[in-house]
Amino acid sequence: MTEDFKIEGKYIELIQLLKVLGIAQTGGHAKMIVEDEVVFRNGEIETRKRAKLIPGDVIVLDDITITLK
Repeated sequence: MTEDFKIEGKYIELIQLLKVLGIAQTGGHAKMIVEDEVVFRNGEIETRKRAKLIPGDVIVLDDITITLK
């Protein structure tokens, strides 16, 4: 699945993005997903739960690709 996501403001934190898109049911679940080191940001593993994602970033998680606008 490929999806575009428009950021409101300058950035969105990684755990917020996972919750907004329904990938994680709760903040705790979002943190667990990031801790499992399965989230890639621009081709590299992202381990910072509150990483500030900006337009142009590409997030990949399993078969999900999210392009931030």
